[in-house]
Amino acid sequence: MSRILIVDDDRSMREFLQILLDREGYAITTASSGTVALGLCKKEKFDLIITDLKMPGISGIDLLKHIREISPETMVILITAYASGQSAVEAMKEGAHDYLEKNFDVEDLKSTVRDALSKKGVQEDDALFIKSIQEAYAFGSMIGKSPEMLKIYGLIKKVADTSANVLILGESGTGKELVAKSIHQNSDRKDLPFVVINCGGIPESLLESELFGYMKGAFSGAYADKEGLFEVAHGGVVFLDEIGDLPPLLQVKLLRVVQEKTFRRVGGSDDITVDVRIISATNQDLGEKVQQGSFREDLYYRLNVIPVTIQPLRERREDIPLLVEHFIEKYSQKFGKEIRKISIYALELLMDYPFPGNVRELENIIERSVALESSNIILPEHLTIPGMDDKTLFKESGIEIPDDGINLNEEMARIERLFIEKALEKTNHSKTKAAELLNVSFDSLRYRMDKLQIH
Repeated sequence: MSRILIVDDDRSMREFLQILLDREGYAITTASSGTVALGLCKKEKFDLIITDLKMPGISGIDLLKHIREISPETMVILITAYASGQSAVEAMKEGAHDYLEKNFDVEDLKSTVRDALSKKGVQEDDALFIKSIQEAYAFGSMIGKSPEMLKIYGLIKKVADTSANVLILGESGTGKELVAKSIHQNSDRKDLPFVVINCGGIPESLLESELFGYMKGAFSGAYADKEGLFEVAHGGVVFLDEIGDLPPLLQVKLLRVVQEKTFRRVGGSDDITVDVRIISATNQDLGEKVQQGSFREDLYYRLNVIPVTIQPLRERREDIPLLVEHFIEKYSQKFGKEIRKISIYALELLMDYPFPGNVRELENIIERSVALESSNIILPEHLTIPGMDDKTLFKESGIEIPDDGINLNEEMARIERLFIEKALEKTNHSKTKAAELLNVSFDSLRYRMDKLQIH
């Protein structure tokens, strides 16, 4: 039996709601103020709270904020005689399930209560569901359920325990280093070093000494012998990121390491032997660079024993929701926030965006959104998507207000009718499936259809 707490300083309203909902089979508790309600919530768990907005002391909005901290899974419906657009927006931003005026229709209230309790059941399973999905569609630090990502997971499992060199191909931001780390973490070298070398991020004059080390006196400032990164990585993995940027002279020296596992320090005469596995990555077309003569063909084939191609995010959009949930959880913990999800419309905006910066860009967008968001859900206005601002969204929605104004109630009814009719058409007039598409309960959809006279 669902437990409902009714909060209102108006005794007649409390008694009316208690009688009405008691007849529906709910267990009802009442409170005459926000302070009393807050005390009850600290001692007991309620599935739903129906509270007046304007009350002395702790208002409905304040109570809502406290409830979000004490019992975030509890649904809240606000009722008021003083409806305003601003207070409605504030209530929804703070996580209220719905917002009704005190002249509500009784059936509308019943439907809203049923809908809220139905959604609570879904939300209670959300955290476990998301965790199970992420675990099912995750490999190491990588997350995705697209066929392309599942194929990569399978390939990693096959090649991890071999010593074959791997070349990871993909646009910037697709997660090439994560693939390299996953190969290492699933191999028998996992407890040995994983050394990252950015071939495009180190000046050419310094790159050789970074890779192979140097002897004392080899050049000005070389006051002592120094190990190179290949020596540091002995027994483990060297990850050569942006291998396409490797200068021609160093391509020759790297080829020797790949073929013979030996090299010499800068200024040294002794061969140093190392046992390393080489994993390379690039966002360039190395085959084309070979044709142009800017990358050695023999080195290319030595590195490209096992190619792994990561598709850009725009070509595996089914991975976006999982990645979003992962980054929301990550940055909510980092910033000490209680953000649990993203609004449907905000997610739709992300699904429609091409992500030229791939997963790295998506992570940056979610990090900013979590930092800016003050409610427990990421809203569209806090998504920083390049080329898309509030005016753009308003324009793309096709909404225009004529000079003589509009009738907002009629327009909202028209829009609601269009969505319901479209959902019914898409589901071959199945009300159950249409309700699922619209994310409302079956009873709520039936009530709305009756109100709009949709048959």
